[in-house]
Amino acid sequence: MNGNKNGGGTGFGGIVGEYIRRHHKHDPKDHQCTSTLVRHIKAPVHLVWSLVRRFDQPQKYKPFVSRCVVQGNLEIGSLREVDVKSGLPATTSTERLELLDDDEHILSIKIIGGDHRLRNYSSIISLHPEITDGRPGTVVIESFVVDVPEGNTKDETCYFVEALIQCNLKSLCDVSERLAVQDRTEPIDRL
Repeated sequence: MNGNKNGGGTGFGGIVGEYIRRHHKHDPKDHQCTSTLVRHIKAPVHLVWSLVRRFDQPQKYKPFVSRCVVQGNLEIGSLREVDVKSGLPATTSTERLELLDDDEHILSIKIIGGDHRLRNYSSIISLHPEITDGRPGTVVIESFVVDVPEGNTKDETCYFVEALIQCNLKSLCDVSERLAVQDRTEPIDRL
């Protein structure tokens, strides 16, 4: 079950709505758009987080990233240079780590440069435990705010960014669920 809603999380209820209110605060200006996307993954939080927290290796699950080089130590303020695969209207992106919270499972980045039109882009991704089909699962919430480029509408800009994030979240789901299946061991009854 997946969902998304323009407007920074309005329209999500229950515990997901509470997670959004608590962790996904953006203050969009008139020339910006914002949205929140949700993905449920049939893998435990610790496994999904082991992929998401790797600011230095987004290509582990992000299909549009071909290469990533981090400058300096992996800490708040660290910069990464990301090479984007062909087919997108960009080849590079420079991104700064804004937040890496291993206790709350929250990662935030800000794009500060690159040859693309995503100006003042900032995103927050948070992971939350849930039980899915009687097994540990994860709710992944990703929100963003970005300037609307000249010549585009808010809807066009949000649609484009949401499509990229949906691809990333689908890939995260596929990789995480594949790892979760490999990690499962069933007890052997030797009677």
